[in-house]
Amino acid sequence: MKHSALLIAFILSPFAGIHHVQADEQDEHPILLLNEDSTFHFEILGGLGQALTGGGDISPILGAAKNVTPGDFDKFTDIFYRLANETKAAALDPANAYDPINVRDTWFSAASYFRRADSFTHGDWDDPLINQLWEEMLSAFDKGINALPIPGQRVKIPAGNFTVEAIWYSAYSGGKHKKCPTLILGGGYDGAQEDMYHTIVTNALVRGWNALTYEGPGQPTVRRNQNLGFIPHWERVLTPTVDWLLANKRAEVDTKRLALYGHSMGGYLAARAGAFEPRVKAILLNGGIFDVHESYLDQSPAVLTDLYKAGQKDAFDETALSLLSNPNVSSQIRWGIEHGMWAFKTKSPYDFFHQTEQYTLKDVISRIKVPVWIADAELEGFFRGQPQKVKEALGEKATLHPFTGTAGYHCQAGALQELNRAIFAWLHKTLG
Repeated sequence: MKHSALLIAFILSPFAGIHHVQADEQDEHPILLLNEDSTFHFEILGGLGQALTGGGDISPILGAAKNVTPGDFDKFTDIFYRLANETKAAALDPANAYDPINVRDTWFSAASYFRRADSFTHGDWDDPLINQLWEEMLSAFDKGINALPIPGQRVKIPAGNFTVEAIWYSAYSGGKHKKCPTLILGGGYDGAQEDMYHTIVTNALVRGWNALTYEGPGQPTVRRNQNLGFIPHWERVLTPTVDWLLANKRAEVDTKRLALYGHSMGGYLAARAGAFEPRVKAILLNGGIFDVHESYLDQSPAVLTDLYKAGQKDAFDETALSLLSNPNVSSQIRWGIEHGMWAFKTKSPYDFFHQTEQYTLKDVISRIKVPVWIADAELEGFFRGQPQKVKEALGEKATLHPFTGTAGYHCQAGALQELNRAIFAWLHKTLG
């Protein structure tokens, strides 16, 4: 049954004026909000966190934040694209090249700004800017990893009907290779492996850990280059990745201290894959996700949840598409649906939600036999309540680590030092 214009207006009315509501709730946040739009606040905060490890500078990011209009995706892209190009120009300045640290950090900063610019571009695939931003980002990032003391190595790992995109970072700079503990790091819904360099890899390297980041179907580069959406059986991604690691880097990898980390929705992916990968000796989930579908329904407007549960596909799609076109609707809702259709490669919002029903640990979590660390963020905005469900299912094998206050945002945005302290303290305690 078609919704009338009047009914759609009624459905959308609860979301009108959402920016003013968020502004009034400033005191409920543990830090100063960087934008009245909570999704923009989170994205900018994530960029500031990367500044600690050479992925940007604080004042330029705050300068960009000052000019961002709540809910305006296009303006957000334009502002960070301009900053990325200004930083790229600085990286290309011949005077910059006299200092190798300049080269590394300026290119890493440019790459981070290009990724920020790409954050909300996934609605119109006829726009050439989408691929242009990504190509610029990859080029800048590659110049950054090539300037590391031990250059990062991009690798392509065959995995049946797709190729895993990965980057290898070696911790040992001595003459003969030394076996070091090693982290395999995967992102989630929209996270690029290049972000993982600033989130975890830099901290791993200074602690003597090797790192291998990777992307599979649905994740940014694989989705773009291979036209593949997410797959629920993530062991198809991880197992070939571990195969490659042990076949090509065994001389550098301490196989008794091989750990797997999943970031954001990667908390589901890592748990699912880890259940089938006995060579991994510890698993870290930030945060734990027992049921992806349940999480997506929980963060959706009630009207969408009701229509989905009632099986009203046409009404669900019409309502969801109306939400996408309304600038007064929360950008998290608009971005979540828009990006979900892209990442899961579906033609309609209903099909996207339907696909996520396959993403549950219900039938596989009992297969996990190794210690598991689970992050639980107080201000979690995407997977609230899921870490506790994973902990309950795993029992004594799991350690639930609460992040509260200023470290309480999703994946500890803006508090990466605290995140890494917790991760590596647990790893050293657990694996030695």
